[in-house]
Amino acid sequence: MRNWTKGIGSSISTSSNEASSEHECESASDGSCPGGSGRMPIDQNVETLRVFVATWNVGGKSPQKGLDLDDLLRTNNPSDVYVLGFQEIVPLNAGNVLVIEDTEPAVKWLALINHSLNKPVSLPRRSWSNHPPLSGSLFFPKPSLKRVSKIFRTETGRKLKSCNCSPEFLERKNSKDHCFRCQQRNFSEDDLSSEEDDDGLSGYEISELANVAAANTRRYSLIASKQMVGIFVTVWMKTELVQHVAHLRISSVTRGIMGCLGNKGCISVRMSYHRTSLCFICSHLASGEREGDELRRNSDVIEILKNTQFQKICRVPNSRIPSRILDHNRVFWFGDLNYRISLSYSETRKLMDRNDWDALLDKDQLKIEREAGRVFTGWKEGKIYFAPTYKYTYNSDSYIGEDVKSKNKRRTPAWCDRILWHGDGVRQLWYIRGESRFSDHRPVCAEFMVDMVVAENGSNRKISASGRHNNVKIGAEELLPRVSRGT
Repeated sequence: MRNWTKGIGSSISTSSNEASSEHECESASDGSCPGGSGRMPIDQNVETLRVFVATWNVGGKSPQKGLDLDDLLRTNNPSDVYVLGFQEIVPLNAGNVLVIEDTEPAVKWLALINHSLNKPVSLPRRSWSNHPPLSGSLFFPKPSLKRVSKIFRTETGRKLKSCNCSPEFLERKNSKDHCFRCQQRNFSEDDLSSEEDDDGLSGYEISELANVAAANTRRYSLIASKQMVGIFVTVWMKTELVQHVAHLRISSVTRGIMGCLGNKGCISVRMSYHRTSLCFICSHLASGEREGDELRRNSDVIEILKNTQFQKICRVPNSRIPSRILDHNRVFWFGDLNYRISLSYSETRKLMDRNDWDALLDKDQLKIEREAGRVFTGWKEGKIYFAPTYKYTYNSDSYIGEDVKSKNKRRTPAWCDRILWHGDGVRQLWYIRGESRFSDHRPVCAEFMVDMVVAENGSNRKISASGRHNNVKIGAEELLPRVSRGT
């Protein structure tokens, strides 16, 4: 088994006290949390979930037999919610961008994720090697992402999109102090369904997958999955928690060629959990390391915030169901944001050789643009203790440009792959990169403790989804990757 999170690729010049203050998230005197956000109001009953978020640009490669996600997903210490965003799950060529969307890689990623979260099943890998028609042909079409997604759900997409407001809450629909005011009869079947009719699955053993899903313990259920060309996002949740999910909607914004094609852009997923609204944005922003390219990335972010709008399910006058990204209580933005380091290749490598991450971060474009107030104003990102995640030679620990053969393809190493959040009630536990050599990017993942308002005017006890009180402390030795040479 390949170790995905074995280290940052170099040593860390950080004391254990500093690491503890960053990662344990002790509350400050003002009620805020270093690396996190303020506590919830005392008149709200709060449930706390562990939310795992990961982003990975897989370089246009489809997953193959033997690829194991257990280490990446940290299944030995499971979370309550898994949110995974991929970029370039297909090559960004004219055929995939302009002609027809290839869903086969997305289906494979779903099967791999299900295999890791709902062990001990190992069917998907066997089915790939034994059933050539999966690749698609004139007579055997490629698998339908929508159809396969339904296999891994415990609730229908229609039910997850509906309103789950409690009767006593509906009685107070005229109060301006409450969000989620709606009535079950104020929407039609058409309003709830944004899915197209299912495609056929000739040549693909969909019945075998269905049998496996039924036989599983199904600890986790698929909440949402969506592909836009090379961008793919999927959300999973512990099965016993799914009943509290509602108002599920998905929105896509294209920012690719001429600002209208899907080779760049984002997919956003919004939902409510009890009384808390959540939004997850997986994006792939404009590429390029020339001076001024960061402004194109800023423009992508601005346009995504401007143009992302979720259709409201509850069509009640004055309904306050969030329709815009920043209107949600908790928001997570992750992906290949493509921000580079504003230094030459040689200057960057010198600092990397000295493990001087602070000096490198001072030249990080995302940090510079945020501090200048030009992008992601009010958003937060955890402290980076890992080496740049881009750009590696495939199946190697060497950055492109380290060997003579690839100097013409040299790229200055950069932290292209990032995870940010917005809103109160969010505390980051850790922020690391994985060490898979599968792609020219390293995956990046983080785990958060996220407060969910269950009811108002209750006690202020914070209880995790597993029933434990929310006094989570993660030791520095567990969070900081081991010292190793990965560059």
